[in-house]
Amino acid sequence: MKDKSNKKFWDRVSLIYTFFMKSHTQAYDEISKIISKYLDKNMTVLEIACGTGQLSSLLADKVASWNATDFSEKMISQSKKQSTIKNISFSVEDATNLSYKENSFDAVLIANALHIMPDPDLALAEIYRVLKPNGLLFAPTFIYEDNAKVPTIKLFFMNRLGYRTYNKWTSNTFTNFIKENKFNVVEQSIIKDGLLFESMLVGKKPHN
Repeated sequence: MKDKSNKKFWDRVSLIYTFFMKSHTQAYDEISKIISKYLDKNMTVLEIACGTGQLSSLLADKVASWNATDFSEKMISQSKKQSTIKNISFSVEDATNLSYKENSFDAVLIANALHIMPDPDLALAEIYRVLKPNGLLFAPTFIYEDNAKVPTIKLFFMNRLGYRTYNKWTSNTFTNFIKENKFNVVEQSIIKDGLLFESMLVGKKPHN
C-alpha cells in the first residue's frame, strides 16, 4: 500500500480501539447477522482489516478456519491478546499485495476499510484473486448519504492523528464500484451506525 499514513493512525489507536468500537456494537451485530446467513462449517474465510477482532469474535466459530489480518502490527497484537477462539489465525497483511495463492478462500470479509484506502481497486483485485470461483465478498463500508450528519469535530481530531478518508461513496456509487471490479452484487442493505450509514454489501466472484 503506497500511502502508509493511515497505518500510523491505527498503530496509535490500537490500545483504545476496542473501547472506541463499543459505540458501534449494534451495527456490528446487524452486520454479523447478515454475514452469518452465508457461512457454514466447511468454509475458509479471510478477514482483511480485522482491527482488534470485533467481527472475528462474532463470526469465526461459524466456519472451519478464519484468517484475521490487518496492515497494523499493533492491531494484530491486540487481536491476539483478546481472542479466545481456537480456529482463528492472525497475520499482518497488505490488502493490496496479499501473500495467499489464487483461489484460496470461500469468502473474504473487509469491513469499514475500503473507503480509507488510497487504492481500493487494488484491494478488490487481490480479493478477487484469492477467492475461489463463486466465493463471497462481505464489504460493509461507511457511506455518505445525503441525510448523513458527519461528526466533524470527531473527524477533525482523528485527522490530526493521521486518519484519512480517500473515498466518499453513496450506496449507489459504492455498489457500482464493486460491480466495476468484476463482482456480482448478491445483497445490499443500509445500516445506521451512529451519525453515519453503512452499506452492507455481499458480492460474489463469478464462476468463469
